[in-house]
Amino acid sequence: MAKIGIVGGGAWGTALAQVAAQAGHDVTLWAREAEVVASVNSTQTNQMFLPNIGLSSAISATGTLADLRNAELILAVVPAQFMRQALIELQGFVRPDLPIILCSKGIEQGTHKLMTQVLEDVFPQACGAVLSGPSFAKDVAIGLPTAVTLACQNPKIGADLVRMIGIATFRPYLSLDLIGAEIGGAVKNVLAIGCGMAQGKGLGESARAALITRGFAEMTRLGVAMGADTRTLAGLCGLGDLVLTCSSTNSRNFALGLALGQGHSLQAALAGKQSVAEGAATAPALLDLASSYQTSMPICEAVAAVLSGQVDVGQAIGQLLSRPFKHETD
Repeated sequence: MAKIGIVGGGAWGTALAQVAAQAGHDVTLWAREAEVVASVNSTQTNQMFLPNIGLSSAISATGTLADLRNAELILAVVPAQFMRQALIELQGFVRPDLPIILCSKGIEQGTHKLMTQVLEDVFPQACGAVLSGPSFAKDVAIGLPTAVTLACQNPKIGADLVRMIGIATFRPYLSLDLIGAEIGGAVKNVLAIGCGMAQGKGLGESARAALITRGFAEMTRLGVAMGADTRTLAGLCGLGDLVLTCSSTNSRNFALGLALGQGHSLQAALAGKQSVAEGAATAPALLDLASSYQTSMPICEAVAAVLSGQVDVGQAIGQLLSRPFKHETD
């Protein structure tokens, strides 16, 4: 049994806390929201983000990061745009070389850095790992079978982490490719918004299949340019996650695109949502990153243009459909 700290009390952080508890560990879940802390500690549920799902008694919640001082492993599960600040606040409470698994999917605005690069800025001695793959929080929390990628450049530590958090219904597959795991997770969120837009416009299943396939080509181009292994991108954290996120309204990003495709404004589509659609914040940072690697990503560009208000959904679709024909491998 180990002491595991979860930084982030949203749906995904709560689901991972459940996994860690089921793996036999003592889990402390840190959340900014006082309501989450009170709910977990008084009723063993997270009624704000993952309602009506009973949580293990091995999970306790706190609003104080100092309560993670004895953690032997940290899972960082705050949204990508808040990851740097959360890690900075964690400094001083945990040892600098602590293993930290990054569980958010996105690219930091302004710096265009991946989450592992953000971690290196704040905790240069920490052994960073990335957890990513096709997984809905509710499925994981109630014990439905799920497989994900756990990427870590140190194979021994990576194998130890897999053993620590792996259970029969939550199966991490080890990879050494941090870049591939991160690019897959970040890009699929943007593409899921695009697939939602197409669904909202009533373009049909064939169009969604085309967007997934051509979007995967964009993901692969950028990943390879940055040094990722194509096998990683074709695995759980790339293609697997892309297929799931682009196919269900349980995906926050797909649901956002669906609302936009149905004619709602971005403000209206985001209003009242407790959870974050990471793709909306990632899209502009992704395009800047792709530009720095001279990588063409027309579908992601179209999504970003709609999100920024440069074009509406119909115009973005028209621009994509009027692109010149080219060889499929280009």
